[in-house]
Amino acid sequence: MKGIQVRCYSGRTYADRPVSFTFENVIYKVERVEGEWQAPGARCFRVRTEGNRLFELCYNERQDEWSLSEPGGKE
Repeated sequence: MKGIQVRCYSGRTYADRPVSFTFENVIYKVERVEGEWQAPGARCFRVRTEGNRLFELCYNERQDEWSLSEPGGKE
């Protein structure tokens, strides 16, 4: 899924840690980052939101664009 807006903490670099994101006019607050990894040209995060939903957010550095997937849904 594309077309999301992500608010993130940026310390030493942009996108150090996502804080919240908006998708389809719904704001999701990130409760915790459960994992993070580098993919070719991207930084990815597995995050748990306030509503206990699990999402993966990836920032494509070349395109300056975020993408979103929901691999686990509610647990």
